[in-house]
Amino acid sequence: LQLVESGGGLVQPGGSLRLSCTASGVISGYYAIGWFRQVPGKEREGVACISSNGGSTNYADPVKGRCTISRDDAQNTVFLQLNSLKPEDTGVYYCAASRTGWNLYSNFNQRAFEDWGQGTQVTVSS
Repeated sequence: LQLVESGGGLVQPGGSLRLSCTASGVISGYYAIGWFRQVPGKEREGVACISSNGGSTNYADPVKGRCTISRDDAQNTVFLQLNSLKPEDTGVYYCAASRTGWNLYSNFNQRAFEDWGQGTQVTVSS
């Protein structure tokens, strides 16, 4: 499965962005999708994930309350809405697909995700 992220860019603190992750094949019922980010100087970390049927989601503490993950299976696309952005949200955002179970991927275990996109840069700066 190939994944392509889009929607990144430069935004001012307090602003919003919607990132998209488009898959090359059908994901509904097969793939859970996770969003991760690599902040400069830090290891890649989980941001949000959504189950293969869209019924379950999980968010990392740094983005809880500011972030919404959703999926449009007709378009084979998963969205990440980021609000109230902070400079510390700056980084490269990746999406990844998993065919494992909720107990394996929901804690953002990166080994549970088999396919990864190339990433999209998000820069939060005034």
